[in-house]
Parts: sequence; C-alpha cells; structure tokens
Amino acid sequence: MNDPRQKPDAISGTTHFGFRDVPTGEKQKLVGQVFSSVASNYDLMNDLMSMGIHRVWKRYFVGTSQVKRGDRVLDLAGGTGDIALLLRDRVGEAGSIVLGDINGAMLRTGRDRMTDMGKVAGFEYVQMNAEKLPFPDASFDLVTIAFGLRNVTDKDAALREMHRVLKVGGQARVLEFSEVKAEWFKPIYDFHSFKVLPRLGKLFANDADSYQYLAESIRKHPPQDELKAMMQSAGFARCDYRNLSAGIVAIHTGYKV
Repeated sequence: MNDPRQKPDAISGTTHFGFRDVPTGEKQKLVGQVFSSVASNYDLMNDLMSMGIHRVWKRYFVGTSQVKRGDRVLDLAGGTGDIALLLRDRVGEAGSIVLGDINGAMLRTGRDRMTDMGKVAGFEYVQMNAEKLPFPDASFDLVTIAFGLRNVTDKDAALREMHRVLKVGGQARVLEFSEVKAEWFKPIYDFHSFKVLPRLGKLFANDADSYQYLAESIRKHPPQDELKAMMQSAGFARCDYRNLSAGIVAIHTGYKV
C-alpha cells in the first residue's frame, strides 16, 4: 500500500497532487493553476479552511520568531503578504523583507495589496522557486514559509535552499497544516475538509476542485516528527515544533549553526 505522504519517486518519476499521482514535472504546473485560480480569493480560502483562525496562527508565528530591527527576511510562498506585513514593523526602517512566490498571480495580489495600504518601503517582490532560490549563501537573518511547503514538489530541496541562504545563527520557520492529534476531533476535521470545504469553495469562489486539492494536500504533507527529521537532514540544528489547535497546524523551527 502506498504511503499517503510519499515523496517524489525518483524511479517512476511521479509525485502526489492531492490524492492523485502525477508526473513529477507536472506538479508545479498543476499547483500553479490552483493558486492562479484562488489568488483573488486567497484570504477567503484561508478563512474557509481554518474557520478564520489562520489570522491568530500567523500572528503567533511572527510574534514568536527570532527577528529584530535591521534584519533581512525572506518570506517564501508569500501569497497576499500576510506574514510580510506582520514582519514589517519588527524589522524596522533599517530592515527589509523579500516576499517571494512561485506564482505570478499570487505575487501580484500581494504587491497590489501592500501598495493599496501604502506599504511600499522595505519590500521586494521576487517570483522564485523555493527549490532553487536566486540568492547567494548567507543572505538572510530569517526565512519563513507559511502554508506553502506542502505545495512544493521537492520539499527536501526547498529546506536545503532555506538553510543555504540563511546566515549563521539565522532561523527558519515553517507554519503548515499538520496532523491532528486529538482522536475525537479527526472525524470532525475530515468532514469539514472533504465535505464542507469544497462546497464552500463552490459557493463562494465557484471553484470546488481547487479547494478539494487543498484539503487533500494537507493529508499528504509530512506529519510533525517527519518534517522535523527532514529539517535536520537539510542541515538545521536545534529543530523543534509546536502544535497549535490540537495539531491542525504546527510551527517548525530550525537554526543554521
């Protein structure tokens, strides 16, 4: 029986896209189509997926980060800029934030949102693949990725790249949906994910398929201890994680030493 969280298969050349096996080279394109479809409704998508709690998770994620004034931060899979916006005041005028995303529609949504809010100074926007970051070694004090790692085809490569671009002493933080730990809550969570969420996606965004994929992608993502081991294998030290909301999401941290 196949592992539902299988990694890309170097022999068969396949990986997962939701619960489907697809050629490894096609996943990036398929994920891109999903996020191009939901870009204009991304905040709504997160509200539907998390029942609005994602805003609290993100604030805690940033509030507990190792970041100080003057730091240079890379926010991967930056989406509509939620994390970058929360980080901006913490790095101050002397600091800077690179908001990166592989999807052009998502990146434009984040840039336009920041511009509309008058938040221009201190931000850079770069379309990039997390598996091959276009930065020199030791470029950042902090690297974050929130609700994006599960959509990366080669997560191990992305984690190695995050480690490479960090300065010594820098921290990487991953906020991602994870494995629910409370047994009584799992049936409720599954019902919401696979029965309610796609219907809400159809009702509010006329896009049930994308929301179905997003629910499936959560189940394919490595659970807490497996992701911690992956970060250790990528070279991070002092790796740890903290579950939020009974493990619906987890914050993973690692340091470059």
